[in-house]
Amino acid sequence: MSLTAIPVAKGGVPGLGHLPRLLRNPLGALRSLHTEGPVLRLQVANMPVVLVTSPEAVHEVLVNGKSFNKGRMFERVRSFSGNGLASSDGAYHRRQRRLIQPMFYKERLAGYAETIGNQARALADSWSDGQVIDAHQAMGSYAIEVLTKTLFGTDIGGPAIRAVQEDVPLLNSYLLRRAFAPESLDRLPIWKAFDQASARMRSVFDDAIAATRASEPETRGDLLSLLLSARDETGAGLTDQEVRDELTTMLFAGSETVVSTLSWTLYHLGQHPEVEQELLTEIHDVIGDRQITFADVPRLPSIGRVLDEVIRLHGVVATMRRTTEDVTIGGYTIPADTEVLLSLYALHRRPDLYPNPDRFDPTRWLPEQVAARPRQHVIPLGAGAHKCIGDKFAWMEATITLATILPRWQLRSVADSKPPKEAVAAVAHPIRVPMVIQQRQIGAQSMTT
Repeated sequence: MSLTAIPVAKGGVPGLGHLPRLLRNPLGALRSLHTEGPVLRLQVANMPVVLVTSPEAVHEVLVNGKSFNKGRMFERVRSFSGNGLASSDGAYHRRQRRLIQPMFYKERLAGYAETIGNQARALADSWSDGQVIDAHQAMGSYAIEVLTKTLFGTDIGGPAIRAVQEDVPLLNSYLLRRAFAPESLDRLPIWKAFDQASARMRSVFDDAIAATRASEPETRGDLLSLLLSARDETGAGLTDQEVRDELTTMLFAGSETVVSTLSWTLYHLGQHPEVEQELLTEIHDVIGDRQITFADVPRLPSIGRVLDEVIRLHGVVATMRRTTEDVTIGGYTIPADTEVLLSLYALHRRPDLYPNPDRFDPTRWLPEQVAARPRQHVIPLGAGAHKCIGDKFAWMEATITLATILPRWQLRSVADSKPPKEAVAAVAHPIRVPMVIQQRQIGAQSMTT
């Protein structure tokens, strides 16, 4: 079976193929490629890649566990992030997912909600009127603090927490580039900081695992203790290596997506005060002056629509799969052992699916709009057996955070600052979001009652 029947994308050059086009402007290239056809053939240096662009074909690739595995991108990631849920395949993945899924059941999420609320209030208490912050940096530190509180049941110590706070953003910023880089470049000095950060993270996790195993984890409710206590149908638990791999996955996935979503949300709300006012009214009507609880989260649909729109605009940049057999997708037969590229970011910015796709418009997610939209058009955090297991945790964290911060503080872009640029990482997070914090009068009144 050959790839020659699949149309070749425009812009290839001899020897390097489409690599220069993708490197010059990755996000722009992915969006423009989506206009060239539903299935395209790319040459990335010496590697042939099939790009799937139509929503139906993208959905089919993601849910077809029989004909696809994770492929090269995730094989490359395993060498430094482990074989957690994000990277594993097959029977091993199914076993791990069954063991971990109960940690995100409703009753567990309610417990995490209290921790998140405490951290959100601490963040709000730390700000002052007129203060200027980088919202992306502030949300990054905040999200890591939330994760360390919910992940670790023992005090891992100040130096370890600082290592996590410093190393996770660095690792996330390099992760996609390292995954796509040829193995022959692994020993270059450009990866030295990445490799050192990865080693420090492994050391922090190993120490935390050892300390938690010695502290009766069966009696605790944090994620690390639940991992150590989990048992499959044979009674077997997870090894320390498996626990470390899952912790790494949770830390990467649970930080970058939340940080990006919260940062972009604060920016967009600052640009659209009418949307912000809708959220404030909803928060006041549902919660009033009391603290938000887990039960309140589904009662704040306006926040949910804003978050849905932010993740549509700035979501997962690219992911990959590899065919395990000849498979027909979008009318073309893709041979076995072919790397398949998907861009959820480009999919969600297609003008034929989302009119005026670059416009921030949460009304796209009103119930009647959602009901009229085919479900294959909406794939924010994957689909099928590999859909993000912590998506409800992430949305709960973002909702509680916004419902805690917004009534007290108004955030606006620094005067004359340019719109944030999108980074090319696992998600299209903002590079810098300078904002001025201003105390709301309503917040000041509620604090004194």
